[in-house]
Amino acid sequence: MMISFFRYGTLFVLTLFSLVSLSFLLAHLFPGDLLTNLSGVAPKDEKERQLLATLWAVDQSVFFRFFRYCSLIFSGEWGVSISSGLPLYDEIRRTLPATIELSFYSAVVAVVIGVPIGCLAGLKSYTKLDYTINAVAIVNYSLPVFWLGLAFILVFSLQLNWLPLSGRISLLFDIPTVTGFILIDILLSNSLNKGEAIANAIAHLAMPVLAVSLISGAALVRLLRRSVIDILDKPYIASARSRGLSSSRIFFDHVLRNALLPILPLLAIQITTLMTNAIIVETLFSWPGIGDWLLQAIYQGDYTAIRMGMLVVAALIVSLTIFVDILNRLVDPRKRMPTNATT
Repeated sequence: MMISFFRYGTLFVLTLFSLVSLSFLLAHLFPGDLLTNLSGVAPKDEKERQLLATLWAVDQSVFFRFFRYCSLIFSGEWGVSISSGLPLYDEIRRTLPATIELSFYSAVVAVVIGVPIGCLAGLKSYTKLDYTINAVAIVNYSLPVFWLGLAFILVFSLQLNWLPLSGRISLLFDIPTVTGFILIDILLSNSLNKGEAIANAIAHLAMPVLAVSLISGAALVRLLRRSVIDILDKPYIASARSRGLSSSRIFFDHVLRNALLPILPLLAIQITTLMTNAIIVETLFSWPGIGDWLLQAIYQGDYTAIRMGMLVVAALIVSLTIFVDILNRLVDPRKRMPTNATT
């Protein structure tokens, strides 16, 4: 087990090193002044240029410049945004929690939708109900997330006027930012109408979360359906039936857990899809996350923000993927068995 954790740690370090190297390379490939691409500051005079050049080691060899770049990155000195002039560390710290919050709630809803429906499809395999569920799941998974988002806006916001169109919470609520997660910040605030604020925040969350979770949930339905069908064909299921165990007991004691274990590694792959869809949805609903912030940076040619935003998003996805893989190894006893074990 310790060897496995060491491998994961080594993999994370090497991947992070590769991402930082790519970020460093982008600073040299982007058009414009290299010093401005690294720092985000356009020097006003020669003295300021010399100070920035010393800080970012622009006048040194490329290897020394890279090591200086790494030390500044890991110390939180990421430069400033070319468009706003604000420190990139503060900008990303402000926008990243909104993206994490949207992705987390989308994952929860996807599990709530996908697990029971996927199990039902597997238990009723090759029936009309199974074919219907499978067809709906395929259609949902095939739909572009921006199309779903636009459809929700048209129906639930513009036509029915049930849900707010954009943002995280109404401007009528003055909620101070503490953690960056809107529901937690509401609970931590001194607001007298927390209930109304939470209801308003959930209403703002509803459409973007549904747009992301329906696609991820559809993938989970198909994965779990196949897994349940495979488990039902195992000899120990036939043995349990021969002992007279009820269908519900067989399902909860033998089928559910064993069906979930094989799909955990596949969920690591779905993290990239979920995060990507969440970032796309942010632009549709003006959700103030890192995806919307990155899009604005692209429009404004803010190469410093683009470089650091891409690095942070990629590092987050890699971290979550490795975490899910480690969780799978801890939960699945077969993964904990030594490779040289003998029977």
